[in-house]
Amino acid sequence: MVKNWQRAGFGLYIHWPFCQSKCPYCDFNSHVSSNIDHEAWTKAYLSEISKNHHHSSEKILSTVFFGGGTPSLMPSKTIEAIITHILSLWKTSNQLEITLEANPSSIDVSRFKEYKSAGVNRVSIGVQSLDNISLKYLGRLHNGKDAITAVQTAQSIFDRVSFDLIYARQNQTIKDWEKELLSALSLGTNHMSLYQLTIEDGTVFGDRAKIGKLPGLPSEDLSADMYTLTQEIMNNNRLPLYEVSNHAFPGEESRHNLIYWRGGDFIGIGPGAHGRYYEGPKRKATVMAKSPNKWLSQIDEVGHGAEPTTILSKSEEALEYLMMSARLVEGTDLKFLKSLDLNLIKHKNIKGLIELGVILIKNERMILTPKGRPILNSVLSELIS
Repeated sequence: MVKNWQRAGFGLYIHWPFCQSKCPYCDFNSHVSSNIDHEAWTKAYLSEISKNHHHSSEKILSTVFFGGGTPSLMPSKTIEAIITHILSLWKTSNQLEITLEANPSSIDVSRFKEYKSAGVNRVSIGVQSLDNISLKYLGRLHNGKDAITAVQTAQSIFDRVSFDLIYARQNQTIKDWEKELLSALSLGTNHMSLYQLTIEDGTVFGDRAKIGKLPGLPSEDLSADMYTLTQEIMNNNRLPLYEVSNHAFPGEESRHNLIYWRGGDFIGIGPGAHGRYYEGPKRKATVMAKSPNKWLSQIDEVGHGAEPTTILSKSEEALEYLMMSARLVEGTDLKFLKSLDLNLIKHKNIKGLIELGVILIKNERMILTPKGRPILNSVLSELIS
């Protein structure tokens, strides 16, 4: 019998919770701190990794992902210590992917070279925009020139480089976005993550929007047009969509994120990090203490930084898998979904959704069509019982 990690991969996520500043749109677990005891943090990561090895020791590790926060603020010796420790514990795939998220304001040639020597082989850069005014609105500490330099520097050192852009921003026209996207493509990357700006509760932008202090946001129609234009431009430049917000040359997809979207096994280490993995027949859901100080002190006091573990029911497993896999161009494996919960999907609605042209069934997979992807949440609400 094929185990889940063999079906969809096994990875480690390492969360570094610190940033130089907090962006107004960000709802991630990130904090600004000027006083970090790097020795204590390194020791805590190594301890937590060791404690999480026992339940997944037989699995072959496919990916490691340093996310945040801003992991490019981590000392290279901390990253090297973590990677060395991980490699001493797990057998790894022949194409182990080790990704580090970076911000243009916190990287340079020497820093990147140190990360590569430590074992990092893929970098994901939070560019967000190439427009200086937009970067200021988004609370970024870099300008467009810094962003271009960061991407070019990364490409001179690493074979695999990705960067993010945010569109459907305040006062942005479709022509503005077309020009910016084409400029970004001229940098020649092999992977890009393109996100529509979303206004989340609990963020500065969310608070401003509630009192009418966030003018110039695009209409739904304009946002939809920007999405359509994005697909056309990316296809024409041989970076097709493989997930609703991610584009790559074939073979250059983020292997770590594919583990999430395919319902694979992963361990989350660091403040607020989530994990999902099978231990025997049971799929466990873990989350670490969200506060950096609590996570750190909890490791000292009780030996780990985790909150109580949850055992997922089969229907919860199925729901998580459907919600994640529906985002992929390859779609949902219906055979695997049915092995979890036959009753999750409203089968009576499938025919109507096919007739509307928003989904198709092919080779035992349910796939959202280009027409269905922009209305993913609406399609899922019609599918889920």
